[in-house]
Amino acid sequence: MSKSGYLLAAFVLSLSLLKPFPASGGASDLSADVMMLVIPLSAIAIAYFKGDAEGEKQWLRNVLANQALTSIARIGFNETSWGERPNGHPYGFPSGHVAFAASGASFLSERYGWSYGVPAWLLTGYVANNRVQNGHHHWRDVLAAGALSYGVGKLFVTPENAAHLAPVVGPQFVGMRWQRSW
Repeated sequence: MSKSGYLLAAFVLSLSLLKPFPASGGASDLSADVMMLVIPLSAIAIAYFKGDAEGEKQWLRNVLANQALTSIARIGFNETSWGERPNGHPYGFPSGHVAFAASGASFLSERYGWSYGVPAWLLTGYVANNRVQNGHHHWRDVLAAGALSYGVGKLFVTPENAAHLAPVVGPQFVGMRWQRSW
């Protein structure tokens, strides 16, 4: 897939998460909604402008796996007491807003290090706090979403300049192989 294809997929995915009209929290909700989109879209933009084609692929796999697992969890927990939000609406556990924002933060921290990851995680914390303070979620909802996204990032994203050390066993030799990405 070309770079423009990845950007188009990211754009379409982000549009699917927008609400048709503002929620009851007003400007505060709007700022969290915007930040929820800015974090993952910034992640794909950073990969694109660095010319990191493998990073773009990993971003897409990370976001798709993260959203799939979050959706499965939301459907699974909806019929339990954990599925009810503080405002009485369904599909509260885990938070979809926080999961999407944290998918970008986990990608940035895993792929490019904490210099990119810390600001993204702080902004994800803002989204999480906003969702709790405006009565959309419990703390357990946003913490579970963040933990899920962190775990998915660990599974699907490798560091940009990764080094690997692995044992190698052959018919006539035993040794270690060291590989470094540049």
